[in-house]
Formats: sequence, C-alpha cells, structure tokens
Amino acid sequence: MKNQFFNIVKTTESKARAGVITTDHGTIETPIFMPVGTVASVKTVHQRELKDDIKAQIILGNTYHLYLRPKMEVMQEAGGLHKFMNWDRPILTDSGGYQVFSLSDSRKMTEEGVKFKSHIDGSYHFISPEKSMEIQRQIGADIFMAFDECTPYPCEYNQAKASMEMTHRWLKRCINWCEENPEIYGHKQHLFPIVQGSTYSDLRKISAEFISEQNADGNAIGGLSVGEPEEEMYRITNEVTDVLPVEKPRYLMGVGTPWNILESIGLGVDMMDCVMPTRNARNGMLFTWQGVMNIKNEKWKNDFSPLDETGVSFVDKEYSKAYVRHLFVAKEYLGKQIASVHNLAFYLDLVRVARQHILAGDFYEWKNSIVPILKQRL
Repeated sequence: MKNQFFNIVKTTESKARAGVITTDHGTIETPIFMPVGTVASVKTVHQRELKDDIKAQIILGNTYHLYLRPKMEVMQEAGGLHKFMNWDRPILTDSGGYQVFSLSDSRKMTEEGVKFKSHIDGSYHFISPEKSMEIQRQIGADIFMAFDECTPYPCEYNQAKASMEMTHRWLKRCINWCEENPEIYGHKQHLFPIVQGSTYSDLRKISAEFISEQNADGNAIGGLSVGEPEEEMYRITNEVTDVLPVEKPRYLMGVGTPWNILESIGLGVDMMDCVMPTRNARNGMLFTWQGVMNIKNEKWKNDFSPLDETGVSFVDKEYSKAYVRHLFVAKEYLGKQIASVHNLAFYLDLVRVARQHILAGDFYEWKNSIVPILKQRL
C-alpha cells in the first residue's frame, strides 16, 4: 500500500502495522510516540537531547499557547516554528480546540467559533475554524489538525451528537480555507481531521465514516483519554480503526501510559502523544522496562545501580537511582531534567521495540507478555 505520504511496510494477523510517514522535514517510522512541546519546548529537555538521546522523530506544538505567546507576528518573522525553536525534524500541531474548550468558565461557543479569555493576561480572543487554520499555517507544522470540539466524559448522547455534527461542519470550513490559502514557508502541510462522538459507538461510526470521506492525508481520533475507563478507550479505538481507511495513518490523541500505547498499537493506531512522560517525570515517576518507579521513595536512597540498566539514553547508565533520588529530595532542577530525558527515551524505545516485533511477526505475543511487567510498581 504505497502513497507519497504514508507507506505500510508490514501488517500483522490482526491490526498492528509498521509504516513510514514522509514529510518535507524527514521521515517518521510508525508506530511512533510524539513528545509534547506545548510552547515550543518539550519541558526541561534540550532539542539536542531530543535528537541524540531520546531519538524523537517528531514533536508537537500547541496552537492555543503559541498563538497567545510568543504570538504569530514573532512566529512569522522567525520563519515558522521549526526555525524559531531550531528543530529541523517534523512537527505536528493540534488545533487549539482542546485547550479552548477546557476553559469552560471563560469561553463562549457559537457556530462561528469560540470566544475565550486568555489565561495569561485575561484578554479576549476569538478562534474559528478558519482562524485555527491561519494560525497553524503561520506556525508551519508538517501535520496540523482540524478545529474540533472535544466533549467531556461523561457526556450526554444529545450533547455528543450535536458536538460531533458541529465538528464535521467546522471540518468542511477548515478544508475550504486550506484549499484557498497555500503554505507560506515552502514545505507541505498535511491536514488531519478528527473523529469525535464520545463513547457512543453509533456516533463514532458516523464520525469515522464522515472523516474517511474527506480523503485527508491522515486521520485522528479525539475525545478519548479524558477520564473514561481504559476498556472504553480501547473499545472505541477498535471500532473507529475498523472504519478509518487502512492506507492512511491513524493518530490517537493524548494517549497515554506505556500499556495504553501498546494496546492501541495492537488496535491499529500509528501515532500517539501524551504529556505523561514529562509531567510524571517532574514528579519523580519513572517508567522502565521493569515497571513503574517512584524515584523519591526511601528504598532508592542507597541504590547505586544505574537508573535503568536496559535503558537507551545516556542518563540511564550515567546516573544512579540514589543520585537522582537525592536531586529530587534536594529539589534540584537537574533531577527533573534527568527524569524527563529518561521517560521520553523509554517511550521512544517502547514504540521502536514494538515496531521490531511487528516486523518480526510476534507483536501480540510480546505485547501480552510485557504489559503486566510494565504495570508493576517497583
């Protein structure tokens, strides 16, 4: 199954597959995890570490946050986000929809768009589907998302249905705007629409069919990992990937734990992102091939073994558990940086090994054996 943007290299007996996404800023081997760089920065991590130690192939930027700060005048003068943050590999931006809709006390939504109050200085702004597309053109991400509404969990059926239908109408406006306004930095941008419908199977099927009909370069699954049980997330993901076109990459937004990632890959997902590895790292929680570790616990006080002997990043071998625990207890920022590099390197290693098992043909056996280990508390 070959096209210019996404090629599937290997499929399994079920849904998991290994592929390659090709953008003007480089290729991405899937399945892939994408570190979140909300405000043109993956928190506490240098771009050099992202490349050399974490081996990130693509990172995320956030439309809402970048629009408010540093603002699009600065972004355009810099030549787009790649040049602004000195990152020459692919970037994906979200539409700003999730952040705007999370401001439930300070925003007003209409068919035209959303008026909201900045969390920075209280100033009022308006984002429509067209405005979201304009901002993402100015940011210049390789992959960018259609403006959608992310419903909360739980969500009443009628609310989920009305929200989904408006997301579909907004998508048409996004597509029309993109057709009339070409790229501005000389590289191709790829628009992904987003499937919505909360946890209602019939709505998700309707949305996935509508999104598929738009024939975009790739498709995203939104509105999950917002508080629903894991089993519900897996059920909806499985139902949606049954409908979305096989030949297009599938992006599951905001997911998740290491075991969420492996289960989602098994359901046919190609791309994932989450703030969890860096957010949890800053609180001292490390994900490892042996399980989950709270590095602040007393038990690591005199443990001078490497942070993770099977790790792939330099921090795993150069720093001991006792030292990193000391940094957290002493409230030294270096502790958060080391933990963040470790967790991100682990996540990228996780999807890299998953890809190897897909290529080898034993992904599901390996997944079923490793998931219980990854969930262990050390």
